[in-house]
Amino acid sequence: MVNNIASEEAGYTTTRLAVSAINRGHEAWVMSAGDFAYDPDEKIKARARHAPNGKYKSGSAYLAGLRGSKAKVKRITVDDLDVLMLRSNPAEEVGARPWAQSAGIEFGRIAMRNGVIVLNDPDGLAKAMNKMYFQLFPEEVRPRTLITRDREEIKEFVNNEGGRAVLKPLQGSGGQGVFMIDHASSKNVNQMVEALTRDGYVICQEYLEAAEEGDTRLFMMNGQPLRYKGRYAAFRRIRQGDDIRSNVHAGGAIAQAHISDSHLRIADMVRPKLVADGMFLVGLDIVGDKLMEINVFSPGGLGSAQKFEKVNFGHAVLDSLERKVEYMAYYRRRFSNTQMATL
Repeated sequence: MVNNIASEEAGYTTTRLAVSAINRGHEAWVMSAGDFAYDPDEKIKARARHAPNGKYKSGSAYLAGLRGSKAKVKRITVDDLDVLMLRSNPAEEVGARPWAQSAGIEFGRIAMRNGVIVLNDPDGLAKAMNKMYFQLFPEEVRPRTLITRDREEIKEFVNNEGGRAVLKPLQGSGGQGVFMIDHASSKNVNQMVEALTRDGYVICQEYLEAAEEGDTRLFMMNGQPLRYKGRYAAFRRIRQGDDIRSNVHAGGAIAQAHISDSHLRIADMVRPKLVADGMFLVGLDIVGDKLMEINVFSPGGLGSAQKFEKVNFGHAVLDSLERKVEYMAYYRRRFSNTQMATL
C-alpha cells in the first residue's frame, strides 16, 4: 500500500521490492491509500493493480506496466494476502488528505484478524504518527531536545545551546520546514517560530557539529542491521553548500557509508523498542554518535545502498518475507503480527 500509485517512482524502494517479488514469481498487488473498503461480510477489500505477468529489468518498465492498459485491475480481498506491506508516508498527506494519513493502519489492523502478516505492524506505526515517537528511544542516542509552542521557551533553549540549534516541525519529513539558528540568524527566531507554530508543535534540537559532514542512513530489518552477502544496507547523505539539510529530496548528495562500531552500538540500543513495536523494515539516520531520526513508515534508499555496495538488498527483504509466510503456515498462526514482524 502506497500513498498514490500515480506518484510512485522507478527508484523508490517500494518499486524495487515489487520488482523483486514479481521476478521471483510472486503476485504484487499495489493499492493507494484511498482504495480500501470494509465490506458487509466483514472482509477488507481493495481496488488494486498488478503489472502484466512476466519479469522486469527495471523499475521504470514495471511502473509502465502497472499503470498501462494491460495491467490487471481488480477488487481483491486483502484478507487473502500473505503479506500486506504498509509503505505510505503520513507526512505527505498533511493538509491535503488528512484522512489518508492513517488509512493503511486502520484497515491493516482489521486484516490482521484473518492472519495477514501486516508490516510494519499497524499498532507500532500508530505510535509513530509524529516525531514524538523518537523521544521514546534511549536518551543516550538522542540529541538534547525541547518540544513546545512557546516562543520564550524556544529562545531560552537556543541560548542554553550557545546560540546554535535546529528547529523543525513535530510533524513532517523530507527536510521541509527545517531551520538552523546561529548567531547570524538569531534575530529571525520570532519569524521562524511563527512559521512553524502555524502547523503545530516545534522540535528544538541541539546542533550536532558532525551534521556538517552529513548523516548515514542504516537500514534495520527484523531488529538487526540489514546485511546481505556481507554488505550493510547503508549510504551517506551529504549536505550541499550552506543548506543544513542532507535529505536527498532537499538537494543532498549521496556517498558510500562505512559502518562503524558507533553505528552498530546505536542500532543495538534501539533494537529492543523496534522489536517490541513490530518494526520490520526501518531506516536509522545517524549523525556522529547520535540518532537524528527513525523512518518507520516508508524508509527509502535501498537503491542508493545497492549502488555503492553492489548487491541487491531487495533479495534479503524478500527472503525474510518468504520465511515469515512459511512460519505463519507452519505454526498455524500461533505467532502474533508483532512477533512475525521481527522473526
